Amino acid sequence: MEVAILAIIFGTIFGIFYLYLSTRNKERLSLIEKGADASIFGKGQQHTAPIWKVLVLNLAFLLIGVGLGVFIASLLDNYTSLDSDVVYPAVIFFMAGLGLYIGFTQTKKL
Repeated sequence: MEVAILAIIFGTIFGIFYLYLSTRNKERLSLIEKGADASIFGKGQQHTAPIWKVLVLNLAFLLIGVGLGVFIASLLDNYTSLDSDVVYPAVIFFMAGLGLYIGFTQTKKL
């Protein structure tokens, strides 16, 4: 069972990279066939933020969301009669998603 799960994870990662690279290649080939300028493929675009800043920002908001989710779930578990088996995952996933959304909106400002 563990081998199947590991194979699915690595297959998914491979599929994402393959899809990204093949789509990028097809898009570039179609632009070249139409006679587009090759400068649009240039590296070092100055109007975008470096990828490490985007990753650090999104990871920071994700971890903040998970931390707040654990804290809020703990408060709900202690002060309400809600089932802790349901409260913890629900609040953690909700706050993690909220953190990723905030990270996305902040990334657009970079």
